[in-house]
Amino acid sequence: MPVISLNEIEIRKPLPGFKGQFIHTDKITIAFFEIEQGAELPEHSHHHEQISTIIEGRFELNLGGETIIQEPGKVTVIPSNIPHSGKALTFCKVIDVFCPVREDYKK
Repeated sequence: MPVISLNEIEIRKPLPGFKGQFIHTDKITIAFFEIEQGAELPEHSHHHEQISTIIEGRFELNLGGETIIQEPGKVTVIPSNIPHSGKALTFCKVIDVFCPVREDYKK
């Protein structure tokens, strides 16, 4: 299996206040995000399953009408097609895993 250095992956800005680096395999996308304090994730949904892990900081997530505070040590599973939105309460580092591959993150 190849080893990938994050230092060699392009940094993209998919939303204001979000910087991300993306690794794609045949079946999944792994996103490494740095999110500025106060940055907002507009409500959206997608057919991908998503697993979100907070490495650093606190992120307020609204998941299907329920508010969850994500912080280190907590992992959130976001099922397919569930509306979600959020806001970084502090600077955050987040790892998100998506299945299937996020083709829109390849662009």
